[in-house]
Amino acid sequence: MRNRLIGLIPVLALLFSLATLAQAPVGQRQAGRGNPAAAAPATGPFDPHDLSGIWRRRGGDRGISPKAPPLTPEGEARMMKNIPARSRNPRAPSTNVPADSNDPAFSCNPKGFPRILIDTAHDWHEVIQLNGRLLQLWQEERRPREIWMDGRAVPSGENLDNLGPAWYGHSVGEWQGGTLVVQTVGLDDRAWVDVFGYPKSADARVEERYKRVDADTLEVQLTLFDPKYYTAPWVSDTKIFKKEPRKNVTFFGWYGLFSGAGELICAPMNASPINKKGG
Repeated sequence: MRNRLIGLIPVLALLFSLATLAQAPVGQRQAGRGNPAAAAPATGPFDPHDLSGIWRRRGGDRGISPKAPPLTPEGEARMMKNIPARSRNPRAPSTNVPADSNDPAFSCNPKGFPRILIDTAHDWHEVIQLNGRLLQLWQEERRPREIWMDGRAVPSGENLDNLGPAWYGHSVGEWQGGTLVVQTVGLDDRAWVDVFGYPKSADARVEERYKRVDADTLEVQLTLFDPKYYTAPWVSDTKIFKKEPRKNVTFFGWYGLFSGAGELICAPMNASPINKKGG
């Protein structure tokens, strides 16, 4: 039993280390890491409407952007209840002790959206394009996200009320020229926007714009519309994703396993007493 508990200690430690990494730019964090061949640019023609493949984030902030718009009084009150391991709001509480943080992800809750896209283990996700749907798959949480591409309308009104809130929302995408534009609504407001503790309301909407600029590079920009909590739309910096050759990626257990990381599922039954004490 003692050995089993010791083996489970990394669950919370992994989450806290990701929060710590958030302070450095992506390019700086990735230096010297991984297979150099994986970062080599792809060559040849490409289809700008084909986003399939494994993408690794190589540039962009781990929040929506380094600076958030001013909060409304209601948004400020909500943020004061959050205690992240790292905070960018000088008026907000924060802690360096994981056990003292109330980050929902530290308690094995889903990261939610958009956080899973901008703050995920190893910075990898895979895109699979199907007839009428696009799937994003993350190693962390073994999480799939479904984007509908079949022409349906973005849920609203009674339809949205009937669907109810979801950790990753309800997403509809369409091509506007060479850019995939995705609208996500119905987000569960218990999940934070990012590792820094910024909140979102149940009325929030997130717009994503994906543009494949060459065979090797995908640019992503997000905008959070949440007038209940923010005085203006929150427009992100440009997130840069580089395509990874499948042979270089140990992803989801399909092509192997990350050394020492396994499934990256944070399960409450895996938490040891030492985790709960912040050890």
